Amino acid sequence: MKNNQFKLFIWALLFIPNLLISQTITISGYVQDKASGEKLIGVNIYDTQAQTGTVSNTYGFYSYTCNGNAELEISYVGYANQTITINSKKDTILNIDLSGETVLDQIEISATKTKRIQEETQMSTIDVPILQIKSIPALLGEVDVLKALQLLPGVQSGGEGQSGFYVRGGSPDQNLILLDGIPVYNASHLFGFFSVFNADAIKDVKLIKGGFPARYGGRLSSVLEINMKEGNSKEFKGSGSIGLVSSKLTLEGPLVKDKTSFIISGRRTYIDLLAKPFIKKGFSEDGQSGDTGYFFYDVNAKINHKFSDKDRLYFSFYGGEDKFFFNTKETFGDNRDVVDTGLDWGNTTAALRWNHLVTNKLFINSSLTYSKYNLDTRAKYGTEFTNPADNEEISLSYISGIRDIAGRIDVDFVPNPQHYIKYGLNTIWHTFIPGTFNLKQIDPSRNQDFELQLGQDNIGTAEYSAYIEDDYKVNSKLKINGGLHFSGFNVQGKNYISLQPRISSRLLLDEKSSLKASFATMRQYIHLLSFEGIGLPTDLWLPTTKRVKPQDSWQFALGYARTLGEFEFSVEGYYKEMKNVISYKDGSGVFEFSDWEDRVTQGDGKSYGLELLLQKKLGRLTGWLGYTLSWSTRQFEELNFGKEFPYRYDRRHDISLVLSYKLSEKISLAGSWVYGTGNAITLANAKYSGLVTNIDRVSGFTASYYKDRNDFRMNAYHRMDIGINFTKKKKKFERTWSFGAYNAYNRKNPFYIYSDYDYDSGSEKLKQASLFPIIPYFSYNFKF
Repeated sequence: MKNNQFKLFIWALLFIPNLLISQTITISGYVQDKASGEKLIGVNIYDTQAQTGTVSNTYGFYSYTCNGNAELEISYVGYANQTITINSKKDTILNIDLSGETVLDQIEISATKTKRIQEETQMSTIDVPILQIKSIPALLGEVDVLKALQLLPGVQSGGEGQSGFYVRGGSPDQNLILLDGIPVYNASHLFGFFSVFNADAIKDVKLIKGGFPARYGGRLSSVLEINMKEGNSKEFKGSGSIGLVSSKLTLEGPLVKDKTSFIISGRRTYIDLLAKPFIKKGFSEDGQSGDTGYFFYDVNAKINHKFSDKDRLYFSFYGGEDKFFFNTKETFGDNRDVVDTGLDWGNTTAALRWNHLVTNKLFINSSLTYSKYNLDTRAKYGTEFTNPADNEEISLSYISGIRDIAGRIDVDFVPNPQHYIKYGLNTIWHTFIPGTFNLKQIDPSRNQDFELQLGQDNIGTAEYSAYIEDDYKVNSKLKINGGLHFSGFNVQGKNYISLQPRISSRLLLDEKSSLKASFATMRQYIHLLSFEGIGLPTDLWLPTTKRVKPQDSWQFALGYARTLGEFEFSVEGYYKEMKNVISYKDGSGVFEFSDWEDRVTQGDGKSYGLELLLQKKLGRLTGWLGYTLSWSTRQFEELNFGKEFPYRYDRRHDISLVLSYKLSEKISLAGSWVYGTGNAITLANAKYSGLVTNIDRVSGFTASYYKDRNDFRMNAYHRMDIGINFTKKKKKFERTWSFGAYNAYNRKNPFYIYSDYDYDSGSEKLKQASLFPIIPYFSYNFKF
């Protein structure tokens, strides 16, 4: 009898879980744009009966487990909501097509059911719709993703017109910039005034400032995730624009309808072409000719192929380069002096991805990626004679950069609506080129030909990581995202390892508001050596070594989020500490022959502040109001006598207002206004002069006394940009004329401060140099 009872007990243990499982089904599939077939990221799928749900991942895939009866509401910004009723006893594949909504009133109504800010676990994260980015007035009319992000709380620009950004007191190298999952090391064109991202090729933009999920690693301050479009799989489409400084063209369409699609987008400036007639006129003297100019270009391309509902393959590519050149030739009798100088820098990235749906709950993405950034500076001077064998030449070139080859596997596992588990592995082989000088001289008349190479050898390193995280719904009010990120770095025979815990939580106070908190530790193994500037091509990417330690940080944030009708409101306070941040020693620079490790020092950083954001994403009127109150400091034993000092981009107050208003289907208005406390700078507190007596002469000198680093402030920065768009739909295409002005009220903002002698007063005075006055712009945009 007892034996039978034991068998019954064992049978129950085995059967009951199967019975429970059999009472649930899984609904899974992809969410896409109905018109183009473009997969949609972060679409909210919500079951109104169970009051739970899920979201689509980076590739549009979702998975939801229920008891077989569900009423699913599918909502996404800019698309009409759908409601789908499920009544099934078995697993179901449900691919969802969403239609773009064009009627403004209907958009506002549907928005009431869209997933709200208070429901999300992840904090310190901002999604900016790409259409909203395109509507913001920009410098010279060139739409710029990074400049749009500078208008968000907690994000600062490096200076007037610059496209680089600083997040919560961090430095530029502490931002992980991912284009289709591939790191981009120099994200700037035109010495930092434009970014490398062509908005026409971009599908999704997300910035994470804190509370980092475990799947991200390698940087301390932020993650900027930019995903490219996949290409229209239904029909051939195109778009483009012609502006003051550049033009661009995007083409997309199916290679095999609903199976294989492509997109290619190119952009080029024509500053060099417009200036060429004036440059030639400047070299119009007898016997003299020359050419000088600057331009940049970039190309984005992507192909994706659907093998089946379970397997998809993607290939994406980005290539871009900046070129500056100055060449002259001057004839003297039968001889000719030649000058050939230039500065080229650029990025190349490529990725091959395979998506595989193992089960309706398990999704795998495997990637092989390549990324390269290079800088090439050259200067050649010579004389060309009648006999080429007599030609003389002396040249100097400088080369630096970084090259990555990486492999990655990411897994999404959704066992039930209470858990969304992600885990994966990543490995990167870095090759650093710390900076190499090549000197060459050819002098046949003196028989003095030689070549000399100075600089450090290339450094090869291996970086590897693993992670696991779970977005866990504890109950109807409490949700937690917790995880671990493990990383390692092998260089010069030394191995660094780190285990970084991450946790974010959300507690619903009521259906419209929630409290959020997060804690994250981060480690960074690569460094950027710069002069606290943004996007300069001479900045050097260098690795952690035996002498140079990796950077570490921890950050805590606490916030409150609430939906106020059509608006989303959030306020966050944060505190962040950083260890082993890097800087040049006083008096050191880039173009030196000594070992770079001897020219740097490491110290600590600290940042804390408060951020407020009021945002409206839908309706006739969209935009946001942001405010940041912050403090940011640095401390190095070898700088400022070991005392703590304000970071250059320590900015006490930062305000931004961005608005876009659609008057009608044909006319829309946009404007932005920013205000920021002036940057911290180092100026001499006093100057003194004296005499130096040598054996045969007496000479004078002037010296400056500096008390503290960055103890002065530039004037406050503020600016207004305005724009208006006129759109008209033709029979076969749609065109938009855009007009506007950068710095509309002609504010003379400080670019740098310098000391100059004033003859009227007989003393030196500080003067301010400004860069951009009011700059009108126009552009012609078209779609077909």
